[in-house]
Amino acid sequence: MKQNKILAFGEILWDVYPDEGFLGGASLNFAAHLAKHGEEAYLLSAVGDDTWGVRAKERLALWGVHTDYVSSLHEFPTGQAIVTLDESGTPSYRFLEDVAYEHIEIPALPDDFRVLYFGTLALQSKSNLQSLSSLLKTYPFPEIFVDVNIRPPFYSQETVVFAVSHATILKISLEELPIVASLLGLSPSMSYQELAHTLKARYDRLRCIIVTLGADGAYALDGKQECPCEAVPTEVVSTVGAGDSFSASFLHCYLRDGDIATALSHAAKVAAFVVSCTDAVPDYVPNSL
Repeated sequence: MKQNKILAFGEILWDVYPDEGFLGGASLNFAAHLAKHGEEAYLLSAVGDDTWGVRAKERLALWGVHTDYVSSLHEFPTGQAIVTLDESGTPSYRFLEDVAYEHIEIPALPDDFRVLYFGTLALQSKSNLQSLSSLLKTYPFPEIFVDVNIRPPFYSQETVVFAVSHATILKISLEELPIVASLLGLSPSMSYQELAHTLKARYDRLRCIIVTLGADGAYALDGKQECPCEAVPTEVVSTVGAGDSFSASFLHCYLRDGDIATALSHAAKVAAFVVSCTDAVPDYVPNSL
């Protein structure tokens, strides 16, 4: 089967726990899971000219993610997020500021990428927001996958409106729904089905909307087709990276045949495996799950 060429714009950072570090960032995780599915995944980002940056590029190469468009910057360190987990395994983050991924440089790119991916975290810097705006005006992307990926306080009405208005495929978690709705001038109390239909009617570019529901599974709206999906039971170790694995797995199947039921089912299986592991990008073979 022919590979899809996919470009992920956004953060490279290390999730640093008290006793070890794991390479992460939503865009990086997304690209890594796409590569595991056999897609041609490229990351558009930046690291520091430091040990963390070298290790990040080495790990990406092992995962099969193309780093042609990952800059090494002398002026800024590689990103880090200090992670703590609560009793349910849900993470909280403290991000280091003024790091390399906040200064992503746009190189000359070929025009054969099928999908551009981005979230809101990397748009916290004005530089990145301007760079991404320029990228979207310069290069044609048939599909734009947006995971709003709200991480307080690293979002604003400007970045959320920008993200949603450019998306052809949009993913939101149930926890993020009231925030996103409010920022878009909608009622925060509306159901996820109401929000999906409202957004679909409001934004002409928006074709597919996914809402992840945690232990209750997920939901997708594509055109007039609605589809719920139950979560796959598993023992939760850490939810770090679970949403990113879900996004990548869904997109892989959706690009193949456009069937949201199949895409949701596969994404649920992959996400269930990921939450049973500590690492956001554990070793697995997608078709064996």
